[in-house]
Amino acid sequence: MTGGVAPAPPAMPLPLVLYDGTCGLCDGFVQWLLRRDRAGVLRFAPLDGPTAAVVRARHPEIAGVDSVVLVDAAGAHVRSEAALRTVAALGGGWRLVALARVVPRGLRDAAYDVVARTRHRWFGRRVACRVPSAAERERFIDA
Repeated sequence: MTGGVAPAPPAMPLPLVLYDGTCGLCDGFVQWLLRRDRAGVLRFAPLDGPTAAVVRARHPEIAGVDSVVLVDAAGAHVRSEAALRTVAALGGGWRLVALARVVPRGLRDAAYDVVARTRHRWFGRRVACRVPSAAERERFIDA
């Protein structure tokens, strides 16, 4: 460090999807995204990894979030907004999912919360994050 100035934090690849790697539903969502993101736009990192810690330091409003978070040029998004923006980021016809924003966020988030509360019971819990395949590895940070 020169002159007491801390180095700038490394650039974060965006859009970045943070997910609970031990949640069966979250892992399934990531797998679903990987199959449809042919352009390789999205990057992924587990919520319990060092990249997520950096994101939380930059966006303290997501502290304590334990489901999907999307970080893009507009900021950090949680709950239904994260899910909608993530799918829309796939481009093409998937952008039409943004039309779901006509539903008030309170209603969308209430439905999201019901699923979030029961996701481990319905979809199971993994002991550890899944190890990405060699072809997927470049898309995952902290893998």
